[in-house]
Amino acid sequence: MSKIKNTTTEEITSFQYKRHFQGKEEKALERAYDIRKFEIDLYWKRAAYFWAFIGATFAGFLAIQASGAQNKQDLSVILSCLGVVFSFAWLCVNKGSKFWQENWEKHVDILEDKVTGPLYKVVMHRNVENYDGLERVQEWMTGPSALSASKINQLISLYMFILWVMLLFYSSEAFRFSQNLNFHYCILIGLTTVFCGFFMLKLGRTYRGGYWHIAELRRSRIKPTIENDIKKQG
Repeated sequence: MSKIKNTTTEEITSFQYKRHFQGKEEKALERAYDIRKFEIDLYWKRAAYFWAFIGATFAGFLAIQASGAQNKQDLSVILSCLGVVFSFAWLCVNKGSKFWQENWEKHVDILEDKVTGPLYKVVMHRNVENYDGLERVQEWMTGPSALSASKINQLISLYMFILWVMLLFYSSEAFRFSQNLNFHYCILIGLTTVFCGFFMLKLGRTYRGGYWHIAELRRSRIKPTIENDIKKQG
């Protein structure tokens, strides 16, 4: 018997999208708002999670550098590899979280017109055209700006990744041609590189194809007692 392949994704048109949600716009918009909010909450919870790991690793690295331990370099390389993996994972998680956040924001963009009007798409900002020089300086210093907190967070995670890579170069003699090659460092750095590659390849990506689901119905019964059997027979 030939193996049945999983169904694949299907690109839909604007007309098909509207037909799928026709008459359900209000409920769909409510769900899109809720899931978007949920994704944003998860985004910052994940950021706190990675900050805890990266901060602890960085504190350990600084402590090792300030100590006079005999295995100082070995510990520095190990912590640097951990820092590279954690920071690169954080960068990838940020990109993935941003992708799904924008997915629900785009649903809101399309669905809101019939329900609330273009509320989410209309951007209100200060009118600074009539400001004088001093007011413009004050506005630049204390006024709001259309900056994305999530994009800034992504840039910070990229910076941390680059910083950890530089610390790994600093700690390891595997990159110094004047020193004998340390195969233990090469294996550890190679393993770090492979796992970082896994994050960006298929192993770390959301599967966007279709699925064949398998369903099993479990049975739940009360075991009959001897007394009940006797009463039934009598």
